Amino acid sequence: MRKVILITGATDGIGLETAKLLAAAGHDLLIHGRSIAKLNTIKKLLSTIPNAGSINSYLADLSAFSDVKKLIVDIKNEHKNLDVLINNAGVFKASNTTTPEGLDVRFVVNTISPYSLAQALLSLLGNSGRIINLSSAAQSPVYIEALLGKAELSDMEAYAQSKLAITMWSKVLAEKLNGEGPTVIAVNPGSLLASKMVKEGFGFEGHDLSIGAKILVRMALEDGIAKHTGEYFDNDIGQFSQPHPDGLNPKKSAAVIEAIETIINLN
Repeated sequence: MRKVILITGATDGIGLETAKLLAAAGHDLLIHGRSIAKLNTIKKLLSTIPNAGSINSYLADLSAFSDVKKLIVDIKNEHKNLDVLINNAGVFKASNTTTPEGLDVRFVVNTISPYSLAQALLSLLGNSGRIINLSSAAQSPVYIEALLGKAELSDMEAYAQSKLAITMWSKVLAEKLNGEGPTVIAVNPGSLLASKMVKEGFGFEGHDLSIGAKILVRMALEDGIAKHTGEYFDNDIGQFSQPHPDGLNPKKSAAVIEAIETIINLN
């Protein structure tokens, strides 16, 4: 059955490889990127894949709240339903790690903007939809002051905290929906895959990107995933597993979500 699937960060890395697999399977894709040139190139590439469905492209910088708002409006204006949201876009290193609002760009792109997209698109996803959130094996306790932009972190700490934070809100959102909304899964697609992020951050090529792309496709489409809503899939061990212990702490998760919602309301 043909699905309508939104993939953020679809112009390179795991996002692009995932888009290629989904296009080949005949699904209709909404691809997001922050470069119009890249988007145009990738849209043409995906459209040439045999059996590809429709390909729609959306330009947005997920570190900019105004861009995220426009992205949401555009998608809701152009689509009445959405089957899958894959929150894939992520940042590890950046030339400027602070947004104009004084926030760490890793938290904004990796945690807060995905939260905004998920919340805003719930009505399009309905009870049968899925939200697949990119987590990581790198997870570290979230320092709320850093999330709020009141303390600085190293690249690795900011990244690891942002990835635990998205894992935390994935679980809480699933619990809140209680079966009356889309399935929500956090996924570590595999450690040190050959993405631009890994090359820039660690200085080596990394493992085959298809490892990550295949698991995202599986989480997005495979039957039986709904029973795992709110859980964390660790592709390094190939099964649903436990995230960092803080990811299972209701009090700490509530504090993270309160901080995220405070930031969104202020912006």
